[in-house]
Amino acid sequence: MNTDPIAATRPRNRRQLIVEAAGRVFSKRGYHAASMEEIATDVGISAAALYRHFPNKYALFAECAHVNADQLLAAVDELPPGAGLERVLGGVARAAVAHRASGGLYRWEARYLVREDRRLLGVKLGRVVGRVTEAVREEYAVPDPELHAAAALGAIGSITMHHVSLTQRRLEEVLVASALRVCTSDPARTVEGPRRTELPVRPVPRTRRAEILAAAIPLFARDGFVKVTNGQIAEAVGLAPSALYRHYPTKVDILVAACLQAAALLSQTVDQGLGEVTDPHDAVLSLAAAYVAYSFEHTELTSVAEAEIRGLPADVQQPLILAQREHVDLWEQQLRAARPELDPRQARVLVHAGFGVVVEAGRRLHWQDSVEHRDTVTALVVAALGV
Repeated sequence: MNTDPIAATRPRNRRQLIVEAAGRVFSKRGYHAASMEEIATDVGISAAALYRHFPNKYALFAECAHVNADQLLAAVDELPPGAGLERVLGGVARAAVAHRASGGLYRWEARYLVREDRRLLGVKLGRVVGRVTEAVREEYAVPDPELHAAAALGAIGSITMHHVSLTQRRLEEVLVASALRVCTSDPARTVEGPRRTELPVRPVPRTRRAEILAAAIPLFARDGFVKVTNGQIAEAVGLAPSALYRHYPTKVDILVAACLQAAALLSQTVDQGLGEVTDPHDAVLSLAAAYVAYSFEHTELTSVAEAEIRGLPADVQQPLILAQREHVDLWEQQLRAARPELDPRQARVLVHAGFGVVVEAGRRLHWQDSVEHRDTVTALVVAALGV
């Protein structure tokens, strides 16, 4: 008979509780900034107890990523064949909302998985996309069912990237309605007279400091900030590593410069896109076109700013987060002017759904920049917003 009081009260689902806590911490802090000690504290156990379940942080991270994918896959696998698009999207939305706090891992952090784990994760998520694609193809004649499915899942998955508070049922309703509009829209007919957004001129690196920044951004986007070394950045510019310090005291200073550049370019793009627009519907369309143009033009910079902002020092992070909120506030204001029936929280959920469409549709198109791709994604964003 076991007389150990700790063992006697140990929950049978301890491993599950650990994975849930780790998912929250990884989603909030990022893979590299999260620590096993922080995760253990969240669970209410010692770090030593945590290591009895997982030998290292990577093993725990990989399990979190696969559990997230398995939850989405289970949501569609449990539905019978021919269940219909709305039921399929509803199943995905329920899973996404239920696991909202830990579901953001795959969007930016999956690149830290080793190749085999990345491949397996891709297979699982591909099956989810495939089920939605099949439902779209069965019910609607759209030009690219797989693109529509990916974009719709981007709208639903956006719920993991913000903290707007609605009841679970209302969140599911808003997300499913948005995703349905994406799946059923015809980009050739949704946007009449596609908007051409004049982007700010891409900064030309005319100084050594600017050259270093321009060389670092694609490295950060490809490998992640933590993995990139000063030596790699210096080599890309043709400098000795020690020479970097004359321009940027630390690698973090390079990341800060990248995030500031992203915020400035986005602000300029939006300002130019809105111009003298006064009609609310036209304003939403202009915002969507501007954001899509910016995302295709500055894909690497955007991914760095989105993925790495959590790793910045708090004093630097705060003004950047404030700039992001102001950008969302602008979208919300214009969307509510175009759709007065929306309350502020519903509008904000839809704005983030639009951002999610851009991310997943852009990935599906491999960010291959063309007028046709920009117009298509803009139309899918407008559909997600319901304008």
